[in-house]
Amino acid sequence: MPRPLAWRLSADAYPHSQSVQTRFQDMDVLGHLNNVAFAALFETARTKFNHAIGLWAGLQRRRSVVAQVEINYLAEGSYPEDVVIATGIGAVGTRSWEILAAMFQHDQCIATCDVTIVMAIGEDGSALPGDFRATLVEWAARGSREAA
Repeated sequence: MPRPLAWRLSADAYPHSQSVQTRFQDMDVLGHLNNVAFAALFETARTKFNHAIGLWAGLQRRRSVVAQVEINYLAEGSYPEDVVIATGIGAVGTRSWEILAAMFQHDQCIATCDVTIVMAIGEDGSALPGDFRATLVEWAARGSREAA
């Protein structure tokens, strides 16, 4: 797996950022955050991001599914320090979009996470509604692929 592009390693590239608390149960036998903890921390941040930017209500009215999750582990994380997770929108397609995130601890990027979400709107599989798409584009991560 190739290393993430350089812009992905800067918290400034993302329009939303939040601190997420690590837990004792997140540690592996060596005292580092384990890979399952990384996934859970990213999921927590993604849910908070959806609420913060107003997507949650739109997602509740429509059926959407996580189609793909890709996590790049770049450095060790530790407990009890919190992590900061920066989040933004990547590519926006006809019925899908990417949520891009990067996890930081002590100002170092320790992981990135790319999630592809697919929305089924009605039985005809119509495209994302214009207002929903506009919100996605508004919250695009700087440097991400063109959000159309």
